[in-house]
Amino acid sequence: MRIGVPLEIRSGETRVAATPETVKKLIGQGHQVVIQKDAGVRASQPDSAYEAVGATIGSAADVLGAEIVLKVRAPENTELAQIQSGSVLIGMLDPFDNQNIEAMAAQGITAFSLEATPRTTRAQSMDVLSSQANIAGYKAVMIAANEYQRFMPMLMTAAGTVKAARVLILGAGVAGLQAIATAKRLGAVIEASDVRPAAKEQIESLGAKFVDVPYETDEEREIAQGVGGYARPMPEAWMKRQAALVAEKAQQADIVITTALIPGRKPPVLLHSETVMQMKPGSVVIDLAAGRGDNGSGNCPLTQADKIVENNGVKIVGYTNLASMVAADASALYARNLLDFMKLIVDKEAKLAIPSDDDIVTACLMCRDGQAVRKN
Repeated sequence: MRIGVPLEIRSGETRVAATPETVKKLIGQGHQVVIQKDAGVRASQPDSAYEAVGATIGSAADVLGAEIVLKVRAPENTELAQIQSGSVLIGMLDPFDNQNIEAMAAQGITAFSLEATPRTTRAQSMDVLSSQANIAGYKAVMIAANEYQRFMPMLMTAAGTVKAARVLILGAGVAGLQAIATAKRLGAVIEASDVRPAAKEQIESLGAKFVDVPYETDEEREIAQGVGGYARPMPEAWMKRQAALVAEKAQQADIVITTALIPGRKPPVLLHSETVMQMKPGSVVIDLAAGRGDNGSGNCPLTQADKIVENNGVKIVGYTNLASMVAADASALYARNLLDFMKLIVDKEAKLAIPSDDDIVTACLMCRDGQAVRKN
């Protein structure tokens, strides 16, 4: 089959959906691969690297007219108009954007959104949310260290001792756990919180102290278990208790990293405006949910999407695409996710064969034969 990989045109998106490593494997499986000119340059993959493994370099029309189109983000209107009816589109297409799904269905595309990959053992190698969140958690700590005007580790010098930075991480999913591990390597003292009781052991195994918000009812404990590997919205009473404890811990922290996202919903407010006002001048907040809340906010109402703002001496970082700041490795992991997913819908003769009984395929299928399959 002919596979096309376009240059991502969305503002700030530097990743690419295929690397020379995955292109070589696709060609080895019998496919033809065409890469749009300069598609991988921002991810440190020049056109010559793709040509060296057998790919062809082409125009936007060439790649978007392929039988299978591999993308990082959902296509813009100008891109969608060039994708052929009957072709297959695979990428991070936002499964909760009904308008986008309807537009792709109207174009006659068969579209798969890999954010909908189930959290199962078999699907781990295709889990784009995990692969990209892992990178975001790492980069969040790097940005925090850069914006924080003191050392991260404790240092004993002839001029005196410098205390280690105190880091508070709210949310211990993939991004939060990577943030803990990275901050630990830099020598920080770390505390972390998560609604799920199972996270306590993971947090402590990475060398952080678990901030425990006790459950007062069986309902709270049941909701905290989450569903499908994702957190669920907690009851108001629990959120109030958490807010009080977070406020206390945040006042002691030098860096706060918030990572809480709930699929298809606005992110919960974990760091209230009043809490930020009580934090130490020079403290830094990294909000990984930036841009998902009201008016571009995230887990903190003061966050502004893709900006660094200062409030009462506290820097609040609202970058919305941290994975793109590590574009080379983010692209490498994402391209492998796509490669493994394609194994489920392409047979050994390199022909399209979409199964109707595969739980991963059916979960990711957004539209087919002009009809939207997923409704939110």
